Amino acid sequence: MMDKREAQRLRKQQKQQAASQRAQTMRLLGRVGLYGVLPLLAAFALYSFFSQPPTYSPVELTDGDHIRGDRSNPVSIVVYADFQCPACAREHETVSRLWPRIQDKAFLVFRHYPITIAHRHTWDASRYAEAAARQGRFWEMHDMLLLNQPLWSALGDAGDEFDSYALQLDLDLERLHEDLESDEVQDKIQNDQRSGRRSGVTSTPTLFINGQRLPSFTAPRILQAVDAAYTDAIN
Repeated sequence: MMDKREAQRLRKQQKQQAASQRAQTMRLLGRVGLYGVLPLLAAFALYSFFSQPPTYSPVELTDGDHIRGDRSNPVSIVVYADFQCPACAREHETVSRLWPRIQDKAFLVFRHYPITIAHRHTWDASRYAEAAARQGRFWEMHDMLLLNQPLWSALGDAGDEFDSYALQLDLDLERLHEDLESDEVQDKIQNDQRSGRRSGVTSTPTLFINGQRLPSFTAPRILQAVDAAYTDAIN
């Protein structure tokens, strides 16, 4: 007959064996789960990568780019901007003043770079500009948004103000509101952002002249950079 000590030893041994079996089972399930999940994760990553449209650099033009001026001119000025950024409004004013002096040498490309963490209305402003573009009035809405930036930036809800700009531009408001929600408008803004990040943009405004980043956007600096790029291009 088994004594008490021997019975305790056997029960302990059985518990250890059961614990060991549970651990082996969990390890096996973990390996099966890992091998099952990894292909799914890899497939998702590949889908995400290939489903995104290609990014473009400051020296590349796309069919969706907004261009002011003659794109056959040898100098490109690509600006990544945020409609609610005060520095972007100043840059716009500077380039507008310079435009009569550089329009025979350069063309301007606007790309969206809304910094939503700092500016609550900037994403909607970009949406309105893109929706206006679908009615052929991008640059008119672009100029109106930047010129009136101090007004709408201070509003709690800027939608009515943006609508008033659309009406001043004789846009179809019903169509505009439909376009505001379209995937194409959202994708355009997001892809401009992605392209900006790939090009090293971290703040706004960021200007590239023939692909070279301009560290300062004062009027003399812009004129100097455009003239230099023009001379290099024609020689």
